[in-house]
Amino acid sequence: MISIGDTLVSTHLLERKFVCDLNKCKGACCVEGESGAPLEKKETKILEGVYKKVEPYLTAKGKKAIEKQGTHIVDADGDMVTPLVGKEKECAYTIFENGIAMCGIEKAYNEGVIKFQKPISCHLYPVRLQQHKHYLAVNYQSWEVCNPACELGKELGVPVYKFVKTALVRQFGKKWYAELDKVAGEYKKHKNTK
Repeated sequence: MISIGDTLVSTHLLERKFVCDLNKCKGACCVEGESGAPLEKKETKILEGVYKKVEPYLTAKGKKAIEKQGTHIVDADGDMVTPLVGKEKECAYTIFENGIAMCGIEKAYNEGVIKFQKPISCHLYPVRLQQHKHYLAVNYQSWEVCNPACELGKELGVPVYKFVKTALVRQFGKKWYAELDKVAGEYKKHKNTK
């Protein structure tokens, strides 16, 4: 683990390689899993505020799920998450383009309709944050649906922390990321001299 401010960063972010390969995984992270995307408390308010602008981008079944459950729900673990569509387990905000699952929220953002890109948990993925009493853990989550991303990441030589740079900067700021990048360089040198 690497300590930066009040965060503890797993070295897996530096060691593991990762680049999404949507042509192979088809956006499986939007349609598989036991629960919706984790949400920060402030994001639940944002989703309530932007929903009417995002709604036109969503599928009929996604809209129906949100009308029934709300823009966010509390899951079985007591966490705030995005609602799911029925038994298929896709996030209610999922849209499909050319057979690939994508985020309707992000599409609205990309078209300049809203200023909220998407939940930070989605933007950071495969990085997951977990708040502890004295620090925030920044971990890599391994999931078999992302095996194609791991293969492409290895092929291209892109570590996880570089793949999610924009999201890490969004969450922690440029100074934090610069410190992580510096530590990553030192870590790599140290590993190479062993």
